[in-house]
Amino acid sequence: MAGHMRTFILMAAMTALLMGLGWMLGGRGGAVLALILAGAGNVFAWWNSDRMVLRQQGAVELTPQQGAELHALVAGLARRADLPMPRVYLLPTEQPNAFATGRNPSNSAVAVTQGLLRGLNRDELAGVIAHELAHIRHRDTLTMTVTATMAGAIAMMGNMLLFSGGREDRGGGLGAILAMIFAPVAAMMVQMAISRSREYEADRGGAGICGQPLALASALNRIAQLAGRSLNIPAERNPASAALFIINPLHGLRMDNLFATHPPTEERIARLQRMAKP
Repeated sequence: MAGHMRTFILMAAMTALLMGLGWMLGGRGGAVLALILAGAGNVFAWWNSDRMVLRQQGAVELTPQQGAELHALVAGLARRADLPMPRVYLLPTEQPNAFATGRNPSNSAVAVTQGLLRGLNRDELAGVIAHELAHIRHRDTLTMTVTATMAGAIAMMGNMLLFSGGREDRGGGLGAILAMIFAPVAAMMVQMAISRSREYEADRGGAGICGQPLALASALNRIAQLAGRSLNIPAERNPASAALFIINPLHGLRMDNLFATHPPTEERIARLQRMAKP
């Protein structure tokens, strides 16, 4: 309950920030319009989050015939988690990584990269998939996708303020510059807070689903080591989706990576190792 309340407060803060930017752009009418756009964006993300993110990442759905071993592994873990079988997708990148998406467990998907399948053994892969299933069970995928959508909208409005100069009676050029700087930063901090708390919970839940906390810890360590050696182009083009991945896929090529959206991998591994102790 505390986690849901924290998420609600953070989402309310993002909506208020979006309305504040709208007010700077167009007064009361701008604030109302921003609120309407925020609501419309959330409804759109609710119904289309899975298709939108999967399309951005170039994901290809795998049938049971195309990925028999992967399908069997996902199906077995989904049964252990008491979840419906999610759709399974392959991401055409050599960076080892994975994410889950979907508005609810009945409309969910798990996506893994080519690099993940090549770089991990079966137990480690099971740990990663169990982590993503924990996100689905906790309904984190919807929360993080909606948050990413709003963060993108806030950054866009901050840029609009820069180029429009803002309303002269509300700070003019200085206000626009401050909005351009601090609004995207605030959005990223909210996104970071949501993602970090959710990742710890998904690690704990995933370890319970696969029954091997150390396998998930080993997977996180291996992914963190290998992820820096290859570039995930679709993720770099859509940095707001970084929070969905099990490990941050960005390489800091742009300001969108100013704040890490994931907790330190070392701390995640240490928590999993403590779970494994009798």
